[in-house]
Amino acid sequence: MKLQRAQRKKVFMRLNLSAPSGAGKTYSALLMAHGLVGDWEKVAVIDTENGSASLYSHLGAFNVLDLQPPFTPERYIEAIDMAVEAGMECIIIDSSSHEWSGPGGCLELNEKLAQAKYKGNTWSAWNETTPRHDRFIAHVLQARAHVITCTRSKMESVLEGNKVKKVGLKDIQREGWEYELTVSLTIDRDTHMATASKDRTGMFYNADPFLITAETGKKIKQWCEEGVEEEPSALDNAITAIRKATSVSELKLIKDALSPTEQANERFKTEAMNKYKELQA
Repeated sequence: MKLQRAQRKKVFMRLNLSAPSGAGKTYSALLMAHGLVGDWEKVAVIDTENGSASLYSHLGAFNVLDLQPPFTPERYIEAIDMAVEAGMECIIIDSSSHEWSGPGGCLELNEKLAQAKYKGNTWSAWNETTPRHDRFIAHVLQARAHVITCTRSKMESVLEGNKVKKVGLKDIQREGWEYELTVSLTIDRDTHMATASKDRTGMFYNADPFLITAETGKKIKQWCEEGVEEEPSALDNAITAIRKATSVSELKLIKDALSPTEQANERFKTEAMNKYKELQA
């Protein structure tokens, strides 16, 4: 434990794009990602939208991971890990809404769990479902890459003057999802203009509505790199060592060097188990 002067470190961006269907979330996310990392081959889309990301393949040689149901938190986590291990520098999750309300998502998982174990009591079932969702959030926040999440919002028709307009309302995700991230932008379905609903960077707060472009990504990149370089944590060093390990005894030594909290980390446990299986094969 050490008291020291606050100092901003270089960070990975965690950004959410919220909009109803047809507002341009995928296209906007791709342009932003390219500006953020400067190389299409370092961008990966975890696509739960029936291959919609591939419709924009003309933009550049980005990577796609088509994620099919069931949309459990664990499958999202596996996809994020796969992208990080492949050296992706920006991961687009399109969309995160399926993890919550899609086939096999948390709402469906909780209902099935309630019927199977809790006599229909959904409140009790959340004691098991919530930790699974929380692990997904933790993976988004801790990934060693920039992460852009796309979230659907419920759509409603409103009358503006003599014109009917479709607007996005509440995000289809767990309450408070946008507040987990660094920046949350809302895209208007008709104008495709973005506004900030949350902004820890100060770049978009109170700004006029704007179109998301590659320049938006470059602006974010500059902010992310303004801090000092962060030293790898003991956990990061352990995971690097696991990937280089050549025996089970090495894995044990790596584990023993960590604290109980670090040993319980989901990322560490996954890496260690995968390496153990590889060595045993």
